[in-house]
Amino acid sequence: MNRPRASFGPATLTLLLITVICWATACRTAAPGSPQISKWAKFEQVFASSAAYANPLQEAEMFVTFRSPLGEEMVVPGFWDGGSVWKVRFRPDQPGYWSWETKCTDAGNAGLNGRKGRFLCTARSGSGRFSEHGPIRVHRSGRYLEHEDGTPFFYLGDTSWNGPLKSTDADWAFYLETRAAQGFSAVQWVATQFRAAPDGDILKRVAYSGTNGIAVNQEFFQRLDGKVSAMNQSGFLSVPVMLWAHGGGTNRPIDPGAILKEDDAIRLARYMVARWQADDVLWILPGDGDYRGANTDRWKRIGLAVFGQIAHAPVSLHPGGRMWPIREFLSEPWIGINGYQSGHNDRDDNLKWMTSGDPAKDWKLSPVRPSISLEAPYENHVGAAGGKAMDDFTVRRAHYWSLLNAPVAGVGYGGHGVWGWDDGTRPPVDHPTTGTPLPWREALFMPGARQMTQLAKFFSEIPFHRLAPKTDLLTRQPGIKDVKSWISAAGTEANDLAIAYTPVQQTISIALRAIPPSGAAKWFDVRTGGTVSAIGVLSDRAVEFPAPGPGDWILVVQGASFGSRK
Repeated sequence: MNRPRASFGPATLTLLLITVICWATACRTAAPGSPQISKWAKFEQVFASSAAYANPLQEAEMFVTFRSPLGEEMVVPGFWDGGSVWKVRFRPDQPGYWSWETKCTDAGNAGLNGRKGRFLCTARSGSGRFSEHGPIRVHRSGRYLEHEDGTPFFYLGDTSWNGPLKSTDADWAFYLETRAAQGFSAVQWVATQFRAAPDGDILKRVAYSGTNGIAVNQEFFQRLDGKVSAMNQSGFLSVPVMLWAHGGGTNRPIDPGAILKEDDAIRLARYMVARWQADDVLWILPGDGDYRGANTDRWKRIGLAVFGQIAHAPVSLHPGGRMWPIREFLSEPWIGINGYQSGHNDRDDNLKWMTSGDPAKDWKLSPVRPSISLEAPYENHVGAAGGKAMDDFTVRRAHYWSLLNAPVAGVGYGGHGVWGWDDGTRPPVDHPTTGTPLPWREALFMPGARQMTQLAKFFSEIPFHRLAPKTDLLTRQPGIKDVKSWISAAGTEANDLAIAYTPVQQTISIALRAIPPSGAAKWFDVRTGGTVSAIGVLSDRAVEFPAPGPGDWILVVQGASFGSRK
């Protein structure tokens, strides 16, 4: 969560020592009636409203201030969960006693306003990615994501936009098991009915009704709670798109009257934050829209209203294809990720944008943020009128280019058939010209999806978080004349690791000064995960490495000191 970092002066260290001692004692003698919760686990408190509201989303809001054992305060929203039931969910990050106090906009509601309590946070327990390492945050360098304990997190997302809405529990379990085996670490999905329009979820329920003073359907979201928990338990970061194309969108909703007014958009987004803030999440506030120009101020106001006053997980925008509103939102403190998507086609102009366009030019802008292509070209998707479906090579190439055009943080894969949770009988309703996809179960095993396993393997076995673009590694860039030959190069500041991706069989010329001392070189096969020794030919100022065979490869040059640094 975004929260103030402690400054440990002498007084604070003394307080910390006292807190640790008190916590150790408290673990043995917890106060009667105080709930106990493990560090990084989910604390939930249920409240009974003393007032009956016809439309709770519009008539009342509840916020809860949590005070840590060190005295830090974090404010999070509560939410209505049907009838008179309201809840708050929170994830403590410090062992010891925590206290909390509620505040409701309806000050006369004795069930929601002025309530107080406390609980004991014990040492972390359980196994799994998030139980062992904690929630996700942006590293202080701004370049990549990490767990709260400092472990780097490589983001390999799958765009399962309709999956949680359209799947049964058994199907969702199969999906998660499959993607986990393939190396994915995040699931991107749409948390309203837009991509599943006009039917809504598998039970034909929608997230909300109305267009002026909307009413939320808590049963729709209660069902999604289980899908979010299943993602986290399977080791996936849950990445919901909260407001898909709500105004200024490139894909208009099926029902044009469903575009939300600004205050309704804010209330709906706050509701989702309240439900899932204690889960392992990364928020995408708006999806597939144009947030530039006349739309910028609207989304600045919405983002600030939703996230500006609360502790929260990292937040991103998801702009339409090849839209780059990053500069307009640089000053927005609630944004943590530069999210974008390339166009869904294989045209040269799109390839040039991926390799040397805005993402490659702007990653150094201050404040530096992780740059992640949240939606690279979809596999088996017809990307242009009269075009052919994109194959595994086209998709794979876009992924490696997107990863290496900025400091390596992550990328989002998309499979045509999976994102729409399709049955294979017709194109998606809102994308009728993209070709008839495979049924989602078959689409899970398309060649490009299986090759994501090799991508995940490669970046998990190197210190990916230390890599940044290094154009001066190359003495020749063949991609200037033909973008389809573009070589992406990256290296570490310590000069103990250099890598270069070539999409075609060609020679990579590495500047002699850029070769790590006592370097050893090898080729990584992005299709199979195998490696081949790299033979370099020395010249006056470069070492020439001819690719070992047809297709795309990654050249890896490691210095003698590689492995001595994390």
